Amino acid sequence: LAGAMSAAFAGSAFAADVAVTLTGVNADGGTMLVSLQSRDQFMKPVGAAGTMAPATAGTMNLTVEDVPPGEYAVMVMHDADSNWTMTSKDGKRAEGWGHSGAAGARTFEAMKITVPDAGTSVTVPLDYPR
Repeated sequence: LAGAMSAAFAGSAFAADVAVTLTGVNADGGTMLVSLQSRDQFMKPVGAAGTMAPATAGTMNLTVEDVPPGEYAVMVMHDADSNWTMTSKDGKRAEGWGHSGAAGARTFEAMKITVPDAGTSVTVPLDYPR
């Protein structure tokens, strides 16, 4: 995800925005990283567009700007320790995570959203380790 963030600031001539609502954000500090990944970028450290913001508990509303129309999976990580990677503890994920699509989705097809010329919105619930 961190590698994808560089795309967030590259800018482009496209006008579509994607409004991303994050629900269930824990008050762990750190940064929320949002990445839109194309089929070719899916589950890789790159993205077509993204944004980030300081994490605040509850519901957060972020906008990914200038997204080319197309199909994307929305990936979100709560980088609570601000190290730009998913931190693990005892071999398990130690930070919050979420994605577009239904809970438990594992494929691009199951997570994809379509971004038309006019933009779109998506809600991503966050899941935290217990």
